[in-house]
Amino acid sequence: MSTSTSLSEAAAPNGFAISERDRELILATQAGLPLVSDPWAELGKQLDMDADEVLARFQAMQQAGVIRRVAAVPDHYRLGYRYNGMTVWDVADDRIAELGTAVGELPFVSHCYRRPRHLPYWSFNLFAMVHGTTREEVEDKAAQIRAVLGDDCRQHTILYSSAILKKTGLRLRK
Repeated sequence: MSTSTSLSEAAAPNGFAISERDRELILATQAGLPLVSDPWAELGKQLDMDADEVLARFQAMQQAGVIRRVAAVPDHYRLGYRYNGMTVWDVADDRIAELGTAVGELPFVSHCYRRPRHLPYWSFNLFAMVHGTTREEVEDKAAQIRAVLGDDCRQHTILYSSAILKKTGLRLRK
């Protein structure tokens, strides 16, 4: 026997209860925010809510961990960045926090994170995504990361995207 819980009955790990109004906001924005000067007011108008309430609800859901962030997601290909390389690095585990922070602060790194090794098949534990208009540009950026890592880097490689994947978050049914 299986059971399901509707989002309106669900709670975040810290006990935050998702209300029906929160669910309406999530449904209204899962394809993106309205592209207007004040998206909070536009959402409020659509859902019969005050703009301040819309913003406060999003902030509360983010603080509770229900949503991670509200951010623009650029289409790198339409912007001319046709070469996307996930650079992967083998660095000492006891230095990864410091090194990952330094790499993540580079202006051309879109995201950087730690992943577990899967020895003996996969020794890389630091991942950093870079984009470029040419393969050479991606390789130059990887060289800059290599310079930041210095002697702490034991090996690395670049994994290039071979297909455009549909990037979406969780989708709720209406």
